[in-house]
Amino acid sequence: MAVFAYTAVDRSGKKMSGMIPADTRTSAIDQLAAKQLFPVNVQEQADGKPAHGGGKSLLASFGHKRVSPNEVESFTRELANLLAAGVNLSRSLHLLRREAASPAAKEQWNEIHDDVVGGMSLADSMSKFPRSFSKVYIAMVRAGEAGGFLDVVLNQIAEFRVREKDLTGKVKAAMVYPAVLAFIACGVLVFLLTYFIPKFSVMFDEFHGHLPALTQGIIFASDMVKRYGIFLAIAVVFGVVGLKRAIASEGGRRTLEKSTLSTPVLGKVVAHFALVRFSRMLGTLVGAGVPLVASLRVAREAIGNQTLADTVSHAIEEVQRGAPLSRSLAASKQLFPPSVVEMIAVAEETGRLDKELLRLSASYELELDRRLRMLVALAEPALLFIMAGLIGTVVVGMLLPVFALQDLIK
Repeated sequence: MAVFAYTAVDRSGKKMSGMIPADTRTSAIDQLAAKQLFPVNVQEQADGKPAHGGGKSLLASFGHKRVSPNEVESFTRELANLLAAGVNLSRSLHLLRREAASPAAKEQWNEIHDDVVGGMSLADSMSKFPRSFSKVYIAMVRAGEAGGFLDVVLNQIAEFRVREKDLTGKVKAAMVYPAVLAFIACGVLVFLLTYFIPKFSVMFDEFHGHLPALTQGIIFASDMVKRYGIFLAIAVVFGVVGLKRAIASEGGRRTLEKSTLSTPVLGKVVAHFALVRFSRMLGTLVGAGVPLVASLRVAREAIGNQTLADTVSHAIEEVQRGAPLSRSLAASKQLFPPSVVEMIAVAEETGRLDKELLRLSASYELELDRRLRMLVALAEPALLFIMAGLIGTVVVGMLLPVFALQDLIK
C-alpha cells in the first residue's frame, strides 16, 4: 500500500496537510472526501520523497504526451452516452479512464477524473490539456455544465468534430494535386540548373561565342545555385521561419487574412468555410439551449479567421443592446451575404433559428465543396502553365545558342 501526501481544506475553509495510506490516488481522494475534506493536492510518496520526479505534478510528468484526435472524439462521444444514460460524471470518467486505449489517454482521463472528484469543474480540468481540448471545446463544455445539459453538449461536440474533420479533409484533399505539381516543378527546375545547364555551358565556352542575354542569365543562375546552393537553401529556411513567425504575430496574421480574403476566388472559399463553421457551431449551441450571446461568443472562436471574427464581435455587442441577430450580422457582407441575413431574420421570427443555422451550414458546405473543386480546377492549369513557362524558358534559353552554332563554327 502506498502513502500519499495531501493538502486539503475543510468545510470552514481551513487548510491542512498530512499523509494518508491508500492503494491508489483515487482511493486517497475518496478517503479525504469521506472525512469531508476537499483535496487541493494529492501526491504519492516514495521513501519519504514525492514520487514522479521530486514533487512534480502528474500533469508535468506527462504533459509532453499527445492524445490523438480520434481518442478525444471517442472520449467525448462515450462520455455523452454515459451521462445521457444517467451515470454520474465521476463514475463515467472512471469507466473511461479504465477503458482508455493508450497510456497517454489513460493518464489524461485519470487526471481529469481526479480533478473532477476533487471539486474542479470538467471544463477547468480539460483546459489543462490545450493540445487535446480546444478553446471552443472547453467553452461548449463550460456552457453545458452551467446549463445542466452537459450530455447534450458533449454529443453535439462529437458530431461537430466529425463534420469538421470531413470539411477539413476536403480542403486538404483539394490542395494535394496542386502541391504535388509545385513540388515537381521545383525539382525539375533544380535539376536543370544543377545538371543540364552546366553541360551546355562547357560546350558554349569552347566556341567562345557571344551568347544571348537570356542564356547568360540562365547560366549565371545555374552558377549561383551550384556555388551557393547550400547558402540559398539556408536562406530559404530562415525566410520560411521568419514568415511563420510574422504570421504568428497579431499584425502579420491579420495582414495575411486580409490579403487572402481580397483574393478573387480564394477569398470566397475562405469566407464560405468560416460561414459553415460559424453557422454549425451557433446552431448546435442554440439548439442545446445555450443563451444566444454565450453561443455567439463560442461560435466566434470557431470561425478561425480573426478578421471575420471581429465583425461577429460587433454583432455580439449589437445583440446585447437588444438588436435582432439578423440585423447585427448584416454589417459583415463578406461573411454573411444578404440572402443569409434574410434567412436568419425569417428563422428568428418563426423560432427556428437553430434548425435554420444547421440547414445553412449543410447547404453552404455543399457550395464550399463546389467552390473548392472550381479552385482546384483553376489551380491545376495555372500551375501547369507556370511550370511549363519556367522550364520552357530555361530550355529555350539554352537552345538559342545552338541555332547559331554553325555561325560560331565558321
